[in-house]
Amino acid sequence: MTRRLRPAPFAGHPLVSPLQASVVYTADTPSELDAMYVERSGYTYSREGHPNAATLARMIDTLEGVEGGVVTGSGMGAVALALLARLGAGDHALGSTQLYGRSLRLMVEELPRLGIATDLFDPTDAASAAALIRPETRAMLVEVVSNPTLRVADIAGLAALCRDHAVALIIDNTFTTPRGFAAFDHGADIVLHSVTKLLSGHSDAMLGWVAAREPEVNARLDVLSATWGTTPAPFDCWMAERGLLSFPLRHERAEANAAALAQALAEMEGVTRVLYPGRADHPDHARAEALLGSHGGTMVSFEIAGGRAEADALAKAAPMPFAPTLGDIATTLSHPATSSHRALSVEGRAALGISEGFFRLSVGVEPVAELLTGLERAVAAARQA
Repeated sequence: MTRRLRPAPFAGHPLVSPLQASVVYTADTPSELDAMYVERSGYTYSREGHPNAATLARMIDTLEGVEGGVVTGSGMGAVALALLARLGAGDHALGSTQLYGRSLRLMVEELPRLGIATDLFDPTDAASAAALIRPETRAMLVEVVSNPTLRVADIAGLAALCRDHAVALIIDNTFTTPRGFAAFDHGADIVLHSVTKLLSGHSDAMLGWVAAREPEVNARLDVLSATWGTTPAPFDCWMAERGLLSFPLRHERAEANAAALAQALAEMEGVTRVLYPGRADHPDHARAEALLGSHGGTMVSFEIAGGRAEADALAKAAPMPFAPTLGDIATTLSHPATSSHRALSVEGRAALGISEGFFRLSVGVEPVAELLTGLERAVAAARQA
């Protein structure tokens, strides 16, 4: 049986993007194949790109106000491509001390193996980064709002510093999302996302996205993706496209829920600290207002009195899933000391303000009254522990 397939007669256009799982695409002649490679007028081999990734990339491009973004197989794939696009042996890079744990590991363990020197700086203080700038500094990686202490970076100061020293400013916009923060408008040269999180929103697709302000850097990102093998699976892209369609509605509802939960937690007996950028008592509230406006975000962190026993009691009594993730349509609870920051020493976690009683909520779209009732029971259970 031949596999030289031809399109079926026209029978209308699909309302939903088709899932195209083919690894390879055919051409009729060598000249046609050559044109596909040279002009990028079609698809050849899915590691080089495929229709589902292209569709998803265009959707996120529109949200971030850029063209030519690249979808990757994970958020860390996007982080790696962003750094590889601007760095080589002998270069120097700066990273925030409050980056996601794997991003930190990439900065301090993997880049030096490639001959790239790195230093870490306090993202809330541009002067701490300025003190580390060298003639060979080529890139700076920062998150607008840190995980899990929700500190807000001095983006204005860092962007000016990068501009003055010809350093590429790379912003991980996963937490803030393009709805909460227009990174390119604030001086970013490269913006990236873990699409797995809020953009996709259903914990069933692992993806990243990265794009640069300059078209030539986007072309470099595209080549790096194919060469290093960060290409995403068509199915994940197809699932994320579905999730992305509801992103603005999900984000609006979750953000409203987060503000309500932050206020309620601050009034609960047994809660010793609440961190939410939209609250006036947040250490970076003024900066959050300047950068994010009314968007306090969908993450709330809080601390209870006590240690591991009290933390176990709260997690067991909490109504939401206890899971080391964020951005799901449903609210999830995480414990940084035993998940995202478990690799740090007790002293290292303490320096960041992360104790055994410290929790982070990734707030979803459930009825807020249900979430409040469940959290009250969970905090009460921790007090009784």
